[in-house]
Amino acid sequence: MRNPSFESETDERAGMDNLRGPLRQLQAGGHENILQDLRLRIHRKLIDTLDLTKISNLETERVKVEIRRILEDMVMAEALPLSRADRDRLAIEVHHEVFGLGPLETLMKDPEISDILVNSHDRIFVERFGKLEKTDVRFRDDAHLMQIIERIVTRVGRRVDESSPMVDARLADGSRVNAIIPPLALDGPILSIRRFGLDRLTINDLIQFNSVPPQIAEVAAACVKSRLNIIVSGGTGAGKTTLLNCLSNYIPETERIVTIEDSAELKLQQEHVVRLETRPANIEGQGAVTQRDLVRNALRMRPDRIVIGEVRGGEALDMMQAMNTGHDGSISTVHANSARDAISRLETMMLMAGINLPERALREQIASAVDVIVQLTRMSDGSRKLLEFSEITGMEGSTITTQMIFKFEQRGVENGKVIGDFVATGVLPSFMERLERYGFRIPNTHFLPLALGGKRRAI
Repeated sequence: MRNPSFESETDERAGMDNLRGPLRQLQAGGHENILQDLRLRIHRKLIDTLDLTKISNLETERVKVEIRRILEDMVMAEALPLSRADRDRLAIEVHHEVFGLGPLETLMKDPEISDILVNSHDRIFVERFGKLEKTDVRFRDDAHLMQIIERIVTRVGRRVDESSPMVDARLADGSRVNAIIPPLALDGPILSIRRFGLDRLTINDLIQFNSVPPQIAEVAAACVKSRLNIIVSGGTGAGKTTLLNCLSNYIPETERIVTIEDSAELKLQQEHVVRLETRPANIEGQGAVTQRDLVRNALRMRPDRIVIGEVRGGEALDMMQAMNTGHDGSISTVHANSARDAISRLETMMLMAGINLPERALREQIASAVDVIVQLTRMSDGSRKLLEFSEITGMEGSTITTQMIFKFEQRGVENGKVIGDFVATGVLPSFMERLERYGFRIPNTHFLPLALGGKRRAI
């Protein structure tokens, strides 16, 4: 005979067990597992409900409302012990999964982060103020990371798969992205994001950061306005693009500027700017447009100045020839560890053009074209500083001659911070006459062989 009171007690016990399941998970440290499971199910249900092909066309607010509705329904149906804060967090994370970069969105919103480095789905590092640190951010697995990578590259018309396992792209905010996947990446997909601040830095910001002293900033600005050809040299993450952007502020509004980049990073503020970007080959290996192709085309566009984000190959020859044929005032960056290394790199890259020119002829091209080399470095404490400010003065025999105008002298490290002085070498640059022709009179005191400011001082 059935016992109603027993059945009622059994049902109540079963209901309590349904509730205790999630509670036991919480007590056992399974809170994140519950949230992870919910996130997946909400995502799937949202896609099933709204149709994946149409979600991207929907208003953000409508999607947010639908995410919240599905979430609350699941919480009620399963009696999940989630706080309001947990529900809000889930709703935001699901929205990021649908429209953004998933777990990386929180990192992308942190203004202190300059690089996001995904070494694997569960090992994600960031760079803050020049220092690397590991984060608690995770992807579910390699498939989840791969999904985000594919979303990034498809938005810019690129592709990544086994036949094309490396790709460069950029995000809507200008951040530079590099992805590499198996079989080249042995431990799973790898993603690197170089972020650029929303607020464009100026030379005054660099002065405030003690990256450049006011005297050198004044000389550099006069060099740009006087149409000297400038090479900004440095290692990875030394701040080359940042300084190039700052220097470009001094190009007059009346001039036509053509920028050429592999991945658009420059943020020139002038009205008359034409931006060109290279294009990789398609799946058939056709249709590639190189920086060299763009430099050649730029010469037909009546440019007053040509700005190359980074010289990497044979376009160096075309750039030198352009600088020597009336397109002065050009600025570019190059990867090198010193001004002398920068010259060697330029020479090597000119040879990559495939034109059989004598070594001396190449060096004469460089000596005639380039006026100033600004060397940057990232110090051991993560700070970026101008290391050398050098002038190319000509040729002696078959050797390009240079003279250092300013330099940074490190005196040591105190409390983890690099200390030293920006020092003038006492050499008066030969380009002073040209600066004066353009109306700029730099005080000779800027070049006295002292620490800038007239005394030794800590930076």
